[in-house]
Amino acid sequence: MERRQVEYFLAVAAHRSFTSAAHSLHVAQPSLSHAIRLLERELGTALFHRLGRGVALTSAGEAFVEPARQVMRDLETARSVVRTIAGLEGGRLDIVAPTTLAADPLAELTGDFRRRNPAIDIVIVEPSDAAAVADVVRTGECELGLTDVRTRGKAVESLELCRQEVLVVVPRSERFPQSGPVALSEVARLDLVATAPATATRTLMDEALGGEGRSPRIAVDTVHQAAVVPLVLAGAGATLLPRSLAEEAARRGAVALTTRPRLIRPVWLLWRGGPLSPAAQAFIDVAREMSAQQAPAVPSKSQP
Repeated sequence: MERRQVEYFLAVAAHRSFTSAAHSLHVAQPSLSHAIRLLERELGTALFHRLGRGVALTSAGEAFVEPARQVMRDLETARSVVRTIAGLEGGRLDIVAPTTLAADPLAELTGDFRRRNPAIDIVIVEPSDAAAVADVVRTGECELGLTDVRTRGKAVESLELCRQEVLVVVPRSERFPQSGPVALSEVARLDLVATAPATATRTLMDEALGGEGRSPRIAVDTVHQAAVVPLVLAGAGATLLPRSLAEEAARRGAVALTTRPRLIRPVWLLWRGGPLSPAAQAFIDVAREMSAQQAPAVPSKSQP
């Protein structure tokens, strides 16, 4: 089995099309199709159902996706190790994080890392939902992840990076409180602006405001995280944001208020157990420094 075949397989699996996969890889479609046929012959089974205008993974193909990703990750790790030993620099690090955590604390952490390692490229992707970060790391799709969801039974290791205070952000309007702290029971009765269910912001809101028989009033539901603050500023409703983002919203004209009781959420850095690329290990080392500066934190390992 060749690296090229595995790379081609993952591209076709992602695009659900030989034509689109070939275009993304800048290779001729016949060459790609031939490589996939050889791979299927070597594995002794079909990996794709050939449909009229596309393809779908067979059950064997579905089972092969995760091992294929890990093969590519292991090859990149091996190449990076050799480069490091040879005194060369370079490489790429994939990190998965929800939008709010990508803004804080990941932005600061990435900046610190890049100042020390300017030759390493960083790719930050967003998970499908707040609970998916650990799965993305576990399957090898990304080497590191940030989450505010406690991870159990996911075969990943974790480090508590920091603890963020969450504030309620409201428009300057007589309809909303203009001084705090604001009781969580009162926040739950406000018209709220929230992102889609299962996203980090929505999960935080549901968990913080949904207790004791309360049900938060979602007045505006949007898939666009970037639209939340503009919607608040326009008077559409209130929202919950980490302090740094809440204070930025306040500088733009909103009102940021503390809650009663205070809302505190921990943020964890996740990585898969086993060999790591030098870039990932270096990033974890920088993260440990941040963690030590914030508050004492003990690394923990979730058992599979």
